[in-house]
Amino acid sequence: MSGSSTIAPTKPSTQERRLRLPGLSGQLATTLLPFIGLLVLCLVLFILTPNFLTYGNLLNVGVQASTIAVMAFGMTFVIVAGGIDLSVGSVAALSGMLSAWMFATADLPGWLALVGGLLTGLVAGAVSGFAVAYGRLPAFIATLAMLSVARGLTLVISDGRPIRTSPAVSWLGSDVLGVPVPIIVLAVAGVVTAVILNRTVIGRSMYAVGGNEEAARLSGIPVKRVLVTVFALSGLFAALAGMLIAGRLDSAQPQAASGYELDAIAAVVIGGASLSGGVGRASGTLVGALILAVIRNGLNVLGVSSFWQQVVIGLVIALAVFVDVLRRRGTRS
Repeated sequence: MSGSSTIAPTKPSTQERRLRLPGLSGQLATTLLPFIGLLVLCLVLFILTPNFLTYGNLLNVGVQASTIAVMAFGMTFVIVAGGIDLSVGSVAALSGMLSAWMFATADLPGWLALVGGLLTGLVAGAVSGFAVAYGRLPAFIATLAMLSVARGLTLVISDGRPIRTSPAVSWLGSDVLGVPVPIIVLAVAGVVTAVILNRTVIGRSMYAVGGNEEAARLSGIPVKRVLVTVFALSGLFAALAGMLIAGRLDSAQPQAASGYELDAIAAVVIGGASLSGGVGRASGTLVGALILAVIRNGLNVLGVSSFWQQVVIGLVIALAVFVDVLRRRGTRS
């Protein structure tokens, strides 16, 4: 065989060409497309209502996005590793409620009650991770069970009534130098997520497991430990989101964060992650959460009914999943 022989490059598929911006790689296009969509959405809303781009309203958008974004950062770990977590909304509610109960009923110091709430989410996520990794339950079933258990425990602890939060949790709903604390927490959580995914061994392992679990196992990656870790992180970030909700309301509500798991998944997918695993970025998740918050805020400013808002959000989610399907088909072709 001649050493000078070459292999002709394969042509990109039709779907892949459609999803690429001129002169950009597929990965870069996947990162930029949600951001471009966010800019276009803001421009359209500014044309329809100039009040949208006021400083006060933009702060409001940031506060609205903070809870879903923090929850979605945790979801990013799970989706990158090829899983799904349906329990984050209920875990957020349980964490906030248990933290409030520790302060109001068990008379623990406020900071300790806050830590206890965060640990509640960490443990709940780890339990789901053990069920998936060692019990070999599908992630959908394991986290669906945790969704029911966590929500039920929330109702049992609260007896279906709100409980006042500790000053440490209430502080999360305040401002620092004119900047809402939820936005500061959002920024810190985003940086931590990006560092874990891009700068740590466990982050690279998440991508490997999501890309091909069997290949990752044969490469010596401790797949089971990785799975437990991603679900534990998801539970921890969900608990932090629950603290933000309780801080804004100054009380823990038994029905808090109901349905938020769907928004968290949507934010990750809209941000360019793949539900098949192996793809996802913290920056994309942030953009996805902002898109959802901007849509809701813009429709509120325009006076659109909340019922129609759900329809619009559903269509956006469907479009994001459709784009993900096309991207995967293009990759396989």
